[in-house]
Amino acid sequence: MSLLPPSVRPRRLAARLRERLDRADRVSLAAALVAVAAGVLTFAVAATVFSHHSANHDEGVYLTQAALLLAGQLEFHAGPLADAVHPWFFIEDAGRLYPKYNPVPAATFAVSMALFDEPRVTLAAVAAGNAALVYLLGSMTVGRRAGLAAAVLFAASPMAVATSAAFLPYAPTTFFNLIFAVAYLRSVRDRSLAAAGVAGVAIGIAFFSRPYTAVLFAAPFIGHALWQVGSAVRRFGAESGASTPRALAALGRRALAVGGSRGLPGLIRRHGLTALFGTLFVGVTLAYNVRMTGSPLTFPYQVFAPMDGPGFGERRILGHSVDYTLGLALESNRYALQEIATRWFAAGPLGTALALGGGAVAVGGWRASGDPRGLLDGGAAGPSETRDASGSAAFRRTAALLVVGVAVSVVVGNLYFWGTHNALAELSDPTDGLASLFGPFYHFDLLVPLSVFGGLGVAAGHRALSAARTRLVERGVSAPAARVALALVVAGALVVGGLAAVDAAADPIERNAAVDEKHEAAYAPFDETTFGNGLVFVPAPYGEWQNHPFQYLRNGPGLDGDVVYALDRDPVENFAVLDAYPDRTLFRYGYQGVWTANPDVRVTPKLEPLDRRSGSRIDAETTVGVPDRVARAQVRVDPRRGALDGPDHASYTVSDLGDSLAVDWAVTPEGVRLPGAAAAGDPDAAEPVPFDPEGDVVAVTVTLVDSAGSTFTYRQEVTVRVTQDGTVEAVWPPERSTCRLVTECGNEGTYLPDEPDAHPDWVVFETDAESSD
Repeated sequence: MSLLPPSVRPRRLAARLRERLDRADRVSLAAALVAVAAGVLTFAVAATVFSHHSANHDEGVYLTQAALLLAGQLEFHAGPLADAVHPWFFIEDAGRLYPKYNPVPAATFAVSMALFDEPRVTLAAVAAGNAALVYLLGSMTVGRRAGLAAAVLFAASPMAVATSAAFLPYAPTTFFNLIFAVAYLRSVRDRSLAAAGVAGVAIGIAFFSRPYTAVLFAAPFIGHALWQVGSAVRRFGAESGASTPRALAALGRRALAVGGSRGLPGLIRRHGLTALFGTLFVGVTLAYNVRMTGSPLTFPYQVFAPMDGPGFGERRILGHSVDYTLGLALESNRYALQEIATRWFAAGPLGTALALGGGAVAVGGWRASGDPRGLLDGGAAGPSETRDASGSAAFRRTAALLVVGVAVSVVVGNLYFWGTHNALAELSDPTDGLASLFGPFYHFDLLVPLSVFGGLGVAAGHRALSAARTRLVERGVSAPAARVALALVVAGALVVGGLAAVDAAADPIERNAAVDEKHEAAYAPFDETTFGNGLVFVPAPYGEWQNHPFQYLRNGPGLDGDVVYALDRDPVENFAVLDAYPDRTLFRYGYQGVWTANPDVRVTPKLEPLDRRSGSRIDAETTVGVPDRVARAQVRVDPRRGALDGPDHASYTVSDLGDSLAVDWAVTPEGVRLPGAAAAGDPDAAEPVPFDPEGDVVAVTVTLVDSAGSTFTYRQEVTVRVTQDGTVEAVWPPERSTCRLVTECGNEGTYLPDEPDAHPDWVVFETDAESSD
């Protein structure tokens, strides 16, 4: 407990903050502003462009997983209702539903959900953190001013903007990868045991998040650590006159004799600590596998799709498969790299040219002086970079080689994974597939080396302009005129670069905004409705998955929140859901149109209240509108399943029509009766049309036929069953649709009673029912 009164403590904190700001230089302040700007931009994009989530349905998986973690759960316990509430990319195991993804990204979202009730705060924090860490990495590698430019390039890259603003795992995993890289380099530069420990924890968390991504990023650092440890062992062996195996044994005996690791050389202690913490989290990952799948070496994603993951040959997930050959891998990844270079890195081709220029400067610097910064002003690096005992130039050379190694390992490693091919969808079409919305996101870590060397290119350009100003002054041009000329060139470069950056980011932002507009329209009924104890049946246009595509409509961890969402499926299964939630207010979500991934193809939604009608008999009347040109109408009743005995349908024709037609029908435990058929003289009309008593869908259609033979059908489908006490039960109202030229047209003809412009003026479709005891 503090001895200071509460009014004093904020003043002390403010004073400390002012002291730090006073000590900070302009480059550090600029880097902080870049990080803050990256976070603010990310939050703004997430709240506007992705206000109802993106076209990548993995977002719903991670947010659902985050909610589970907050409730202290790793899975849903749905029991017999598992199929009705099965979320996208969740695995069903005897009533248990668990996600195919590891929980680290979801845990980062859960933190801000718990603290602020707003998971987008995590997105902003991760984006700001990534920009700051790129600055630190660039500062250690190519100098602080170049690091500042690197942070700007990273934060301004369309792939960073779009991917960081969605609830996806790539930016959070890169955040931990960057912590590892910065901490590892500081452990090497400063010989810091604490930094080595941080590096191990960070890469361990990254491995738990996305194992393959972490391994690719860490590969060059692991190689460097092994090389350093091997060199230390060889030096110890040379000093003691022992072979390498005997040297290792001697080092082990020394450690045991001294106690712990204190007897080991500092370099081996540091890398050993990094390896220890990293390995501990590998163990956590394997333990998680045991908890979820029962086997330490079986990841949840392998249970979901055993042929998904790294490797060549047949690759398969759900109904999608491909023969993933080396040739296809080269083609797909070549195109992905082309897209990054021209569209998804900051300023497009201009940014890539800066990165290539920075690489050329680094190579020239290595050849000339052994320093990747080349001829840049050494003072810009700051005093912290001179603390490397082996020489700052040698350290920066090592750091630059490791950053290059990240680029190589990411590019080569992704050849072995078919995900890039899937994200691109149709090769050569930049507007198709998830890559058109987020870029080739499996290469997200490639933005790091591109930004670092791009920052070096910017710093080299600035240095060249300063040298040009000096030459102008030497040739007699006044200093003010030289400064003005330099300012004009810099302003022109900023304008060109800014326009190129905006142009590169405009297309993906516009495409994602179009998707969000489509989602906003589709979810409008939910935004306008307050649920207290609701149960909503939702359609399944992509198969029996929740949150695919409707990831905005997610269930809570206990499947018992203010609203529960269930898939609208087979009538028997729907009645099982109704029986499990007998006291909830019922709704059915539907839409007119066809749901596709195309953002320009939209649907018109409706959220329809439902109730359950039951009794010994349900008498219904349906009234439909009839235009003048209709010659006759055919009325028909068809159960979907039917029963083994009895007629499979009943029908009759009406020729004497006015401007409307009323149809009477009834549901009884024995079947559906159509009184009009008996009045028309059908000899079988007295016998009801039986339906499956366990649950069935009965279609009642009125087909209008004009003199030319064209048809217009009013179709209603009511879900019915016979209860255990012998009464009949129906879900009311029926699902209604109006179909031209066909008698069944699905969601394309969904009737929208509250949207008069969605139908011709003469269309009337009213239905009512009364139950009898």
